[in-house]
Amino acid sequence: MTDQTVAGEVGRARPRKEDARLITGQTNWTDNISVNGLLHMTILRSPMAHARITGVDVSPARRRPGVIAAFSGADLAEGLGSLPCAWPVTEDIVLPDHPPIAVDEVRHAGDPVAVVVARDRYAAADALEAIEVDYEPLPPVLDLEAALAEDSPLVHSDKGTNRCYVWPLKTGEDFDSVRQRAEVTLKRRYHQQRLIPNAMEPRAVVVTPLAASGEYTLYSSTQIPHILRVMMAVVTGTPEHKIRVVAPDVGGGFGSKLQVYGEEALALAVARRLGRPVKWTESRSEGYLATHHGRGMIQDIEIAAHRDGRLLGLKVDLLTDMGAYLMLVTPGIPILGAFMYPAIYKMDSYDFTCTGVFTTRTPTDAYRGAGRPEATFAIERIMDELAAELGLDPVELRRRNWIRHEEFPYTSIAGLTYDSGHYEAATAKALELFDYDKLRAEQADRIAHGDTVRLGIGVSTYTEMCGLAPSRVLRDLRYAAGGWEAATIRMLPTGKVEVVTGTSPHGQGHVTSWSQIAADVLGVPFEDVEVVHGDTKAAPQGMDTYGSRSLVVGGTAVHHAAVKVVDKARKIAAHLLEASEQDLDFTGGVFSVKGSPEARKTIQEVAFETFTSHDLPDGLEPSINAEHLVDPENFSYPHGTHLCAVEVDTETGQARIRSYVCVDDVGKVVNPTIVEGQVHGGLAQGIAQALFEEAVYDDEGNLVSGTMADYLVPAAPDLPDFTAERTETPATSNPLGVKGVGEAGTIASTPAVVNAIVDALRPLGVRDVRMPCSPERIWRAIQAGQSARSGQSGKSDQSGQSGQFGKGAPA
Repeated sequence: MTDQTVAGEVGRARPRKEDARLITGQTNWTDNISVNGLLHMTILRSPMAHARITGVDVSPARRRPGVIAAFSGADLAEGLGSLPCAWPVTEDIVLPDHPPIAVDEVRHAGDPVAVVVARDRYAAADALEAIEVDYEPLPPVLDLEAALAEDSPLVHSDKGTNRCYVWPLKTGEDFDSVRQRAEVTLKRRYHQQRLIPNAMEPRAVVVTPLAASGEYTLYSSTQIPHILRVMMAVVTGTPEHKIRVVAPDVGGGFGSKLQVYGEEALALAVARRLGRPVKWTESRSEGYLATHHGRGMIQDIEIAAHRDGRLLGLKVDLLTDMGAYLMLVTPGIPILGAFMYPAIYKMDSYDFTCTGVFTTRTPTDAYRGAGRPEATFAIERIMDELAAELGLDPVELRRRNWIRHEEFPYTSIAGLTYDSGHYEAATAKALELFDYDKLRAEQADRIAHGDTVRLGIGVSTYTEMCGLAPSRVLRDLRYAAGGWEAATIRMLPTGKVEVVTGTSPHGQGHVTSWSQIAADVLGVPFEDVEVVHGDTKAAPQGMDTYGSRSLVVGGTAVHHAAVKVVDKARKIAAHLLEASEQDLDFTGGVFSVKGSPEARKTIQEVAFETFTSHDLPDGLEPSINAEHLVDPENFSYPHGTHLCAVEVDTETGQARIRSYVCVDDVGKVVNPTIVEGQVHGGLAQGIAQALFEEAVYDDEGNLVSGTMADYLVPAAPDLPDFTAERTETPATSNPLGVKGVGEAGTIASTPAVVNAIVDALRPLGVRDVRMPCSPERIWRAIQAGQSARSGQSGKSDQSGQSGQFGKGAPA
């Protein structure tokens, strides 16, 4: 074997290994997969939000050219169970059945009602129009508050209520007593609009049956191949060991592919019935109806403080939109946020209540950040409101209340133990890069001169819990699965390395980062490491990818497995070098005898000797391969400070981000280029919620923003240049010292942008602009604020909303 000195990999800005295939078109998206005898499945979806199905006739479709079969929901009901909800957050939660295809009733526009299978996708799509469905309209349920009234129509009539659950968390001093002794209290209402995930690759599934053995291979553009395998066994009754799930190249997810979808179950059921391979790929407009949505929440927030700004307590009451059904983790998404409303601040009391509500809309579930962006938005918005009430600079108010670096580890009022952080350092660096004082001076000058283009400065100091984490904690939260992760290191006879990981990437750069981690521990070249993932046969153990857990949990598993390989190899190297294990040094992939550096063996040489097994210690198995399953001891807590300067034209309502600075602390960095990419992508999504995106329904429950022509996804020209820097306080809960980064930008940026807009308009009487802050909404908020100040409409709305955006507007 050739000796090669290997430079340290962790911390290097390596180009991503994955990108060569992506940029040369040598990818294997699910929709690219073609096998002999492949049939194409299309789905007829309900055009109505709520209706009883009184008849479905698929026979005309069966007569169309190229059609092999057509099925109604009743035809497929036998052998298909309810789609799973893995997070029943309370004992008394209402858990309605969720059939993969509707049989008796549709509950949101887009609910499947029939399936066509044909020789090509065009014949299948054309045949859908021949299916005859009779509907008896039922009243839609759209307003979250009205849905809880006794006389409200019911989404699930057999359940007798639209209330899904009530989940409380109360810690510290009773909030009523805190309120009584507070010198200042503020109440605000904020709306988290629905968002539609827009992954670059649409969802798709291919199922190939092996009739002789009753086995099925399911290819899916999924984030969760291992979880999907388990759930497909439960839903379809197919034995788990007969199902192989493969996530090939996956073009983004943002939480939308952290799901077990009805289309996956239908494809398996149809393939099983016909004995033929089946493919389904969604159209973009179909995905807007059928892929789960994110957010969708009304937040009533009350904060109590002393006149000097020191916080006393926080009260949070949420109404959160479940949509028509509970999908995989729908009820748990706002519960993740429950622990983050107190954020980085110290207080004496915390009172949280979340009420889940069924509506006749597309179900909600995880969307980048999953509950944490909503929490950060609420606390950072009301902190700005409190600063304005007290006449304090918003940074100064935060400084008076945050946890100081010498206080870590710190148990927050919500019960989480933050292991490390340095909020002061991140904020100081951000303020310097932003030139905060100069911008404040410019802002004051514009106000003094009556400039029609106002300057606003938005602040967001955040932390988040990620690295979905200790299994026992998840048990206590009634989550059905664990938080562990698996990795295996295989040393090949030629000295190359295979890393088998249970995480399943869809753009994050796992292959590159895992190669760097393994190369550092093993002392082998980065180029000699290959990463195997996304296939339940090749990588049989794993809990998959979501919640910024991959590096913190999956990367840690890789590290531990590699350490085990070195420990195994040390025994064999000691035998080959005729030395004791204690007398060996291991540096740069080389075992050497202390005091006799010429006596040496590389780890690749040890791998080959193990392969031949010609001279192994007695009783030692001929392998230095190792696996490790890690169950983390804590969540990870990245943090940072984001500052945004926005110019708002008060005559047109147009808002333009002039500068954006973020300083994030994600612990030790494995690959700076990948971290920067994750931050930039997160910023784009957070800014999109603040300024551009919203799923809008009409009064009948129809999605009117159901295409890219109607739903505004920002492109690069719509976004500013970002100044993204870092501070570094290593995590103490894992040996790599790493924290999550995949969601940080999304969590912090939305309140920074909205705070900047409101800051610009506060002198005009504006206390809030409902997201997305479109020019029209900004303009209307200015008019309402000026009217309130002049006394034309009495006192301003104490809910924190301009009147035209209050009750009755679409949620």
